[in-house]
Amino acid sequence: MTETDPGPNLLEHVLLPLANEEDAVRTASALEPYQPEQVTALHVVEKGGGVPDKTPVEQSEGLAEDVYEAVRTIFPDAAEHTAYSRDVIEAIFEAAEEVDASAIAYQTRGGSRLVQFLSGNPALKLVTEADLPVVALPRVEPEE
Repeated sequence: MTETDPGPNLLEHVLLPLANEEDAVRTASALEPYQPEQVTALHVVEKGGGVPDKTPVEQSEGLAEDVYEAVRTIFPDAAEHTAYSRDVIEAIFEAAEEVDASAIAYQTRGGSRLVQFLSGNPALKLVTEADLPVVALPRVEPEE
């Protein structure tokens, strides 16, 4: 009888792309029961690409810090990674490679089918174009 290699641990190093502080708490809370070995919180600052940025860089970097602090309330040792890009999904993929993530975990942000269609449905792009596992976390309310 031979041993089979179970392969890499899916939750060895999870990249968490996060939009804001509330998203950080919700997503980290949903990931917590699965006890990942390492977590890197990612915040992507959307660049305008020839047009003014959506928010000033200083404000965006402050938002990123709020995101990282929120994640650390659940994962105190979480690493942080800030990316600057016009294409959020591509930035997530690049960040996953840079930090050597074993998986990307996210929580859907809802919205109607029309909103998803008009936004290009980022969740669909995330799960269909990734080179590594993508984990869709269940929507849970964080404990108060």
